[in-house]
Amino acid sequence: MYKFDKEEKLRVFLVHPGGPFWKSKDIGAWSIPKGEIDEEDEKDFLETAKRELKEETGINAPNDREKYFNLGEIKQKSGKIVYAWAFEGDWHGLLMCQSFVEIELNGKKMKFPEVDRADFFTVDKAKEKINPAQFELIERLIIELK
Repeated sequence: MYKFDKEEKLRVFLVHPGGPFWKSKDIGAWSIPKGEIDEEDEKDFLETAKRELKEETGINAPNDREKYFNLGEIKQKSGKIVYAWAFEGDWHGLLMCQSFVEIELNGKKMKFPEVDRADFFTVDKAKEKINPAQFELIERLIIELK
């Protein structure tokens, strides 16, 4: 998701992963909202992206497919392939994460929200904060918007 601020500067929406491992990490830790494709049931990756945005943030993405730019795919260091789309939208600071990760800490299983923070960033700040593998997605968005 992206928007333009009062000065017409592009701002990019990013999320920060939840859990103790990510708590103190900032630079290179943020991401576009993303998640797993249910290979058996989901063949429409845009619908998967919309579902994941809702689960991670509580934001309802537009239904109209014409509102989206296809930003293609990138491969992260982990080998995970991320398919990305962008749409113009806004968000007003209430994060409603509906998906959780379960990890074991000190012999106890604990649940944490997949996302603990979200915000819009200027392009320069977003490029600094985003997972390095996803940097290219910001570049592609800039090209699409020219």
